[in-house]
Amino acid sequence: MDEALVTLDISGTIARIALNRPGKRNAISDALLEAIDAAAVRAQRDARAIIIQGNGPCFSAGLDLGEHKARTAEEVFHHSRGWHAVFRRIRTGRIPAIAAIHGACVGGGLELAAACHIRVADPTAFFALPEGTRGIFVGGGASVHVARLIGAGRMADMMLTGRALDAAAAERAGLVTYVTEAGGAPAKAEELAAKVAKMAPLTVMGVLQALPRIQDMSEEDGLFVESMMAAMAQTGPEAQAGLAAFLEKRAAKAGEQ
Repeated sequence: MDEALVTLDISGTIARIALNRPGKRNAISDALLEAIDAAAVRAQRDARAIIIQGNGPCFSAGLDLGEHKARTAEEVFHHSRGWHAVFRRIRTGRIPAIAAIHGACVGGGLELAAACHIRVADPTAFFALPEGTRGIFVGGGASVHVARLIGAGRMADMMLTGRALDAAAAERAGLVTYVTEAGGAPAKAEELAAKVAKMAPLTVMGVLQALPRIQDMSEEDGLFVESMMAAMAQTGPEAQAGLAAFLEKRAAKAGEQ
């Protein structure tokens, strides 16, 4: 991992990955993508939750277009598939990932944020997919994962018109999970990471592995997988301890956590 491009800090159960090309607005080059991948692999091995953020003025201004312009169609295809593989490792990894977003979250940066399971933004954040206005197409998974968050129609509008969403609009659209005060995204991400890091591993596995697949299944198949996941999770030792704590009034009630 190139620590000049990505910083990685693992403290206790939480890993913090920060994109570190502030002079380039954290534009994602091939080298930065490899560094993100290496950091994510290590974080999934050694931590229980990941926070991904950007150093400097923004989360990420997207694809480093300086590397993109000289590629052939075949090279662009395989380059896109490489992005898919890296972001899939975050999205389908062992532990939850939380994006803490400020400033630009654009193009490939938005695709990275969409690979995370929770997105926290402060009021400086804005979200855009400018590929359409530049005569290119998304290649890091947006057509599947951003479209699933906000709908294909809204994504089409962003690509065709260059429309950007501020943090409040992104929250209304379902792209952002939490909006904080200015500068507050990292602290909120820390709070959420501490909470999810304590969750039972089987429950985390169900949320990260089963839930996304259920969305692509028929109703009956989805309900079957839900029942199987429930049977696994609810008979695990963490579930038994949690239920006992609730029945003995030692656990917080819903809404009090």
